[in-house]
Amino acid sequence: MTAVHLLSNWLLPCFLVGTALWAAVRRVPVYEAFIDGAKDGFGTAVNIIPHLVGMMVAVRVFRDSGALEGLVGWASPWISRWVPADVLPMMLLRPISGTGSLSFMIDLFRTHGPDSWTGRVASVVQGSTDTTLYVLTVYFGSVGIRRIRYALKVGLLSDLISALASVAAVWWFFGPPGEPEP
Repeated sequence: MTAVHLLSNWLLPCFLVGTALWAAVRRVPVYEAFIDGAKDGFGTAVNIIPHLVGMMVAVRVFRDSGALEGLVGWASPWISRWVPADVLPMMLLRPISGTGSLSFMIDLFRTHGPDSWTGRVASVVQGSTDTTLYVLTVYFGSVGIRRIRYALKVGLLSDLISALASVAAVWWFFGPPGEPEP
């Protein structure tokens, strides 16, 4: 068994025991504090449910209405020189839904392979962008923040920059598409 494997197996239990011991030393009623936190967490989960349902419906409508395909068809001629056309739907869906973009990435892996240029771009985009609309809808909505204009602009701009930087990073480290593997 390697040290990393051993550490990964014991890190969380040691953290939990250490936290409980630290709380006991500070005379914090650990069980009561845990129960209070669980009650607060349940209330938060109940507050988030309507926002989650709304977001899931919006994602489904976006995909099933053909809006995603239409947007991809419109944008593909301009950006397909730099961004693989197959990755574009994932880039557009990523700010809305992490699970939706992950399913696109898995399909890209099945089609092109994870070590292909397209697979690498998809992987880096998936790891470097965020689900901005999901975060704004669920987290801001659950705490009652209604004015999201600036957060939306900054979040979507950072997603765009991250997606473009992902393509540039894959281009830099692995060369342009179509070059043979080293």
